Amino acid sequence: MEYVILAVVIAVVAVGAIAGLVVSGRRRQQLPPKSQAPVITAPPTPREPAVGEEAAPPTEEPRRTVEEVELPEAEAEAVPGPSVAEEVPALDVPEPTAGRLVRLRSRLSRSQNSLGKGLLSLLSREHLDEDTWEEIEETLLIADVGVAPTQELVERLRTRVKVLGTRTPDELRGLLREELVELIGKDADRTVHSTRHEEGPAVVLVVGVNGVGKTTTTGKLARVLVADGRTVVLGAADTFRAAAADQLQTWGERVGARTVRGPEGGDPASIAFDAVKEGIAEGVDTVLVDTAGRLHTKTGLMDELGKVKRVIEKHGPVDEVLLVLDATTGQNGLVQARVFAEVVDITGIVLTKLDGTAKGGIVVAVQRELGVPVKLIGLGEGADDLAPFEPGAFVDALIGD
Repeated sequence: MEYVILAVVIAVVAVGAIAGLVVSGRRRQQLPPKSQAPVITAPPTPREPAVGEEAAPPTEEPRRTVEEVELPEAEAEAVPGPSVAEEVPALDVPEPTAGRLVRLRSRLSRSQNSLGKGLLSLLSREHLDEDTWEEIEETLLIADVGVAPTQELVERLRTRVKVLGTRTPDELRGLLREELVELIGKDADRTVHSTRHEEGPAVVLVVGVNGVGKTTTTGKLARVLVADGRTVVLGAADTFRAAAADQLQTWGERVGARTVRGPEGGDPASIAFDAVKEGIAEGVDTVLVDTAGRLHTKTGLMDELGKVKRVIEKHGPVDEVLLVLDATTGQNGLVQARVFAEVVDITGIVLTKLDGTAKGGIVVAVQRELGVPVKLIGLGEGADDLAPFEPGAFVDALIGD
């Protein structure tokens, strides 16, 4: 009996011990290990609501092994080369001025038919009576030679024809050539004074009324000077006509001449002053100043032209004042010439559009009116159609071969 009780007690104790071990093991599994430090993680970044393809569940994409992927061939790195400067447009090479009038003689065909050939036809008549001489005088007047020069020429022709007696075509042509050259004046100084001097560059002031082609003539004159070996600065003092400065600058860029300009409607005298100042600083040979095409009837504008000249003279003398006249205006051009001559001292005349008129005698009339020579004539719209005036070549073009 004692053995039975002892066995029961041992069994109870064993069961209790086993139960305690089980409970202790469960508690140890629930507690974290004491040696592990806590890990702090940042809260997940909030994402914007997915749209379109992003809203769809991720799909399994086929994957390729390294061997299957074709790597691009290595490209040679581009080595930066020297920077290429922008191409500068080639400058124009103006035609030489020597003999230019001879090359352009065909442009005087209209004046040739009315003046030269007309006079030769009349002088070749068998009998030169009073009616014929009156026709000769009328032909000269229609050609704008002027009253006084016409009377002088007719009187000289009558005397020489009477003395010669015979009048072959060659003799008449030679006679007429001599008298016309004498009438135009072969000894006048027709040089455009554009050579640099001790005081600085030569200054050429270009004046004239609206519509005579003054700005174009200034640009063509720059080409004439460059062709003769001069360096040039242009002054765009015509601030009243829209795009006049742009037009002049385009002419200058063609031959490498710099243009000094100002704001539209600015002070012309100030721009002219700056142009001469720039010419002095750059050491050029010639400064060409294009003035506004002012009407000769506007007294205030003419006074301003005088101001431009006076302001330029603060740097030094004005070497040339060239008056540009439209040959087609005839006697009206002489009125313009007189008014301009009262404001500034005209030193030379430029006759434009002489190829489009039958009145070649305007060369004689304007010289007699002003007492200054024609130095340049325009015989077309081409860039090199401005020619130095040569009396002999001009008369030869009028009377033909």
